Amino acid sequence: MTSQSIARSKKPAPREESSLSDQISGSSMDRKIERPKWPLKRVAIYTGGVILLALLVYTLVFGDRSSRLNVQLERLTIVTIERGDFQEFIPVNGIVEPIRTIYLSPEVQGRVDTLFLEPGSMVSARDPILRLENANLRVNTMSQESQYLQQLTDLQNYRITIEQARLDMKTRLLDLDYQVNRSKREYEWNEQLYNQSAVSLEEYLITKEEFEYHIARRELLRENYRQDSLRHELDLEQNQETIRRIQLNLDMLRRTLENLVVRAPISGQLTSLDAEIGETKSIGQRLGQIDVLDGFKVRATIDEHYITRITLGLEADFDLAGELYTLAITKVYPEVQGGQFQVDLEFADKVPPDIRRGQTVRMRLALGNLSEAVLLARGGFYQATGGRWAYVVDPSNEVATRRTIELGRQNPLFFEVLDGLEPGERVITSSYDTFGDNDKLILK
Repeated sequence: MTSQSIARSKKPAPREESSLSDQISGSSMDRKIERPKWPLKRVAIYTGGVILLALLVYTLVFGDRSSRLNVQLERLTIVTIERGDFQEFIPVNGIVEPIRTIYLSPEVQGRVDTLFLEPGSMVSARDPILRLENANLRVNTMSQESQYLQQLTDLQNYRITIEQARLDMKTRLLDLDYQVNRSKREYEWNEQLYNQSAVSLEEYLITKEEFEYHIARRELLRENYRQDSLRHELDLEQNQETIRRIQLNLDMLRRTLENLVVRAPISGQLTSLDAEIGETKSIGQRLGQIDVLDGFKVRATIDEHYITRITLGLEADFDLAGELYTLAITKVYPEVQGGQFQVDLEFADKVPPDIRRGQTVRMRLALGNLSEAVLLARGGFYQATGGRWAYVVDPSNEVATRRTIELGRQNPLFFEVLDGLEPGERVITSSYDTFGDNDKLILK
């Protein structure tokens, strides 16, 4: 083979090389590199979002959305609900007073002339306390007494005149009886003589007429005497009534003068006397008072809220010197003044030996009978809730939850629980003023 043929036969070898490289180059440039469809980073982001969304939905649907407040446990008052005896009562204040008080007042107007006793003195019935002076009353009394005595004298004189007239009438009747009897004898004698023709007819008729005249006159005088007697009896009865009235008037005048001296109506202690010498006192004006020391009562003042529940016989008690004393309501004063009314209570059995007038006692007035109930101790929570709800502490002593409750009767120590709480549960009873409207309290 020639050199040219050898040269021609050797030329294709570089094309093969080139072709292989081209193939390699072409294959590497034409093939598409595929990327992963869900990169790990994207999967992690989506998974976290789904979990967060699920947590949010769970929290919204099933989570505890109640408001909370952290509080210090040592600042709270926590009590346990219990079952026990309950009695509704209210505290009332009373003033010790004598069981009976008599007020002094004058029955006549006058100027204080003399004071016989001082306040605080012990008196007996009818003891003089003071004397009033009324010069006009004395003068008028003396004048009227003189007039009444003159009328009494005139009436007595009239009575004497009536008696004299009656005696005169009886005397005249006696004379007529004598004349009738005498004329009768003459008439009967002349009648016999006339029948015997011893006297004339004229003489007989004269004696007859004279006899008949005396009889008629006597009957007339007797009738007049009867009429006068009836009139005189009526006049005497009227005189007796007039004299009786005059005597009553005189007695009244004398009593009026006696009433210038003010006397003790009963025995007791003259606890007050409002009178000074020279001071003028009017009728009915209060001068002082006398206390009967046979016993004591207590006059108490009660809020008008309870006026429909206060009745006679309700009992109250109070402690004095370590002993318990019981009283009962004996009188209720219906008048309300300043939102309050008053009652009187008397001791049911024993009376404190050292009790004094004007002493103040604090009593517990029972409004109902003793009964069993679920009890909640009183506390400051009531001002904020009105007894409609309270914070109940859970057994872990870490959380207190707001709960609706219902309270009934109450006394200064306890509320009666009607619903919402059970014996053994624990309730915060201190003030809720700083808790706001939070549903739960986290106890720290």
